[in-house]
Amino acid sequence: MNTARRTFPSLFRRAAGCALAVFVVATVSHAARVKDLTLVEGGRDNQLVGYGLVVGLAGEGDSNALSTLRAVSNTLQRYGLSVAATDIKSKNIAAVMITADIAAFMKPGARIDVTVSSMGDAKTLQGGVLLQAPLIGADGRVYAVAQGPVAIGGFFGGAGGAGGATVQKNHPTVGTISNGAIVEREIPAQFVQDQKLRLLLHNPDFTSAARMADAINARWPESRAIATDAATVQIGIPAEYRSRDVAFLADLGTIEVQPDTLARIVINERTGTIVATSTVRISHVAIAHGALTITVTNNQGVSQPGAFSGGTTQTVQSTQTAVNETKGGFTVLNEPPTVERLAAALNSLGVSTRDMMAIFQSLKRSGALQAELVIN
Repeated sequence: MNTARRTFPSLFRRAAGCALAVFVVATVSHAARVKDLTLVEGGRDNQLVGYGLVVGLAGEGDSNALSTLRAVSNTLQRYGLSVAATDIKSKNIAAVMITADIAAFMKPGARIDVTVSSMGDAKTLQGGVLLQAPLIGADGRVYAVAQGPVAIGGFFGGAGGAGGATVQKNHPTVGTISNGAIVEREIPAQFVQDQKLRLLLHNPDFTSAARMADAINARWPESRAIATDAATVQIGIPAEYRSRDVAFLADLGTIEVQPDTLARIVINERTGTIVATSTVRISHVAIAHGALTITVTNNQGVSQPGAFSGGTTQTVQSTQTAVNETKGGFTVLNEPPTVERLAAALNSLGVSTRDMMAIFQSLKRSGALQAELVIN
């Protein structure tokens, strides 16, 4: 029996078996520390990248790609072995790209995590070991060296091909090496200039920047903190902290500030998650909800001829159509026009995740939603 379903929404669709909606409303806002809201200018992370070889893949590596074989030949030459790339036949090796982030103030000898990603047609990096590879910054200089066993958090098995079967968990061609790189060169970082420093907000906002400057001035009036824009707060070093910049930053980070939040609704259609801030406002609006579902069922039967009739057995198809129209609801949102009231109204209507997403999009198009709508 084959069944086909066609759904025609009168205003929104009701999808059976859809993911459970997680509707989160941030209603209470608490103060946060300055160190959690900002970073110090001059103390940012930097990205590193490198090229390397992962060995020991038990036949699951690159299928003798010329670039990989040349890399193997060059590696062997470093150990005094001269072998032409055309003479190397091995599927135990995979060419990989290595990426890492190095934090500010990392000293030589410190270790950082690295991510290893296959570049060729290797089936998996399971059980492989990364050979020593330099990690280069944007300026072309080597800042770290990576090496070690690769952990992929999954597996790949099976012969594959015609008549074969494979089993795969997670993504076996990308792995990590915890503390797999040793820092060889420190990236210079200067965060105090002319007895002043600048804080950069993770979430730029004029109100948050102004509140932060006021809170700092309340603690140290002589610092003359000022919000130069939505993302920057400039602060002078007080006289009591001269030559003690680190101590000042440590005390500065403990100051609590009430950050402001934008009116925003974020919808993730893949996971069925909806997150809305408490500052979302909605104009007086009426919402109707209902759906029309048409089910078309195709059945196959058998027509058997009578005895001694000379007929033949035939397959007979029959079609059945059913229409199910749910009772629509028309809800008027009155005072107060907040996201909390909308959430209560939607829950009372019993709408599904997809319906909620469609409602928010319709509210935005109608101009009744005073908030930014982000759909992922």
